[in-house]
Amino acid sequence: MLKIYNTLSNKIEEFIPTVENKVKMYVCGPTVYDKAHLGHARCYITWDTLYRYLKFSGYDVTYCRNVTDVDDKILKKADEQGVAPEVITDKYYKSFSESMKNLNCLKPDIEPRATKTIGEMIAMVKKLEQTGYAYAVDGDVYFRVNKYSKYGELSSQPIKDLLKGARVEASDKKENPLDFALWKKDELHGYNSPWGKGRPGWHIECSAMNKKHLGETIDIHAGGADLAFPHHENERAQSECANGCQFSKYWMHNGFVTINKEKMSKSLNNFLTIDDLLEKYDSNAIRLFILTNHYRMPVEFNDEALTSASNGAKRLINSIAGFEISTEYDNEFIEEFKLAMDEDLNTSKALAVLFKLVDKVKKEDKPQIYANTLSYLGSTLGFDFSLAKKEISDDELQIITEPLYRIFDLSLDLSPAQAIDEIIKLRKQARDVKDWVKSDEIRDKLLENKIQLKDSKEGTTWQIL
Repeated sequence: MLKIYNTLSNKIEEFIPTVENKVKMYVCGPTVYDKAHLGHARCYITWDTLYRYLKFSGYDVTYCRNVTDVDDKILKKADEQGVAPEVITDKYYKSFSESMKNLNCLKPDIEPRATKTIGEMIAMVKKLEQTGYAYAVDGDVYFRVNKYSKYGELSSQPIKDLLKGARVEASDKKENPLDFALWKKDELHGYNSPWGKGRPGWHIECSAMNKKHLGETIDIHAGGADLAFPHHENERAQSECANGCQFSKYWMHNGFVTINKEKMSKSLNNFLTIDDLLEKYDSNAIRLFILTNHYRMPVEFNDEALTSASNGAKRLINSIAGFEISTEYDNEFIEEFKLAMDEDLNTSKALAVLFKLVDKVKKEDKPQIYANTLSYLGSTLGFDFSLAKKEISDDELQIITEPLYRIFDLSLDLSPAQAIDEIIKLRKQARDVKDWVKSDEIRDKLLENKIQLKDSKEGTTWQIL
């Protein structure tokens, strides 16, 4: 039986979906105004793993992850660049999608855009206003926090404590400093509404998209720990007041990624983009780095940890290279894996099961079954076994490189590996003088001989295809 930590109750609970065997799962998606970073990788790899494991466990899952494409940051960047907001959002949505694909994250079943749900947002705000949960002031609409008695439960913050930390400017139009915006007056970029031209507040976007695509009550609402307050707190309040029923049964939050003990974020300018990371580490290394840690705990980024994860991922993936994978499994290992994952997604224990299988593949007399099981369970955690590379013996490498000695006039005293390194030096010399034609010829000649080069900021590496 799967057990997960529910932020709302602050305890681990048995997971029982509203409708037997069906799971409705919503994850707060990106605000598309810049490139995705390692913090996003941590979030979306975590929930991709949950999605995969729920399906592995036999649930019929509907996974919805929104795209926030109307936001202050988007409008600011669009104005700075003198372009329409959709130019910014289209560019960075495409970039985000490519990053998710490169991390081997499955595409959600539903991926709605906020700008395509404006009508539903307006309808929800109107209902909240009509029932007294919201009020309009000069084109803005605010939610009355005091009308919702459960406010603060999700983030475990009593209203009186929240009020102590609240600051209100003298010109503020709100009745209560905790009241939050459902609709914002915006005559320049806004949409027509009963309150004049404006645009939705951030929180109402997710509530409306949730209701439109998953219904009034969902099973799992997930996202980063920084979203618990105010975003998820406000989502819960407005959804339950508008719909008159429970919004989400389970709330799940992943921990931060930190650098030098500080949360990784764009505002602190200490983030590493996923694209930059993938120049140095492959998707399996990044996934192993993230899944080695429990999803609720913070993860401290450093190159040493990712290098170690890279080595571990290669060992894991390459162990089944050369096997023709089938569906004959070892049930004992499957049960051990399930016990780990049912323990609030204990991916660290689940990884230990995978590495036991790595040893079995190498040492036991029935490696095929262990290889099958490793592929099955590893794929459930999202590892990409298509990146497996068969280990090349010295004799095989000698055969592959033999033509290169003649082509590049190399000394026969060089070992095959030394010969390849010497050719890479020749290519670097060509690149240094911007002789791109020669550089490309060298690369292509190596590729013809099944040797692929990969350039990064740290230099050039090679692998046998």
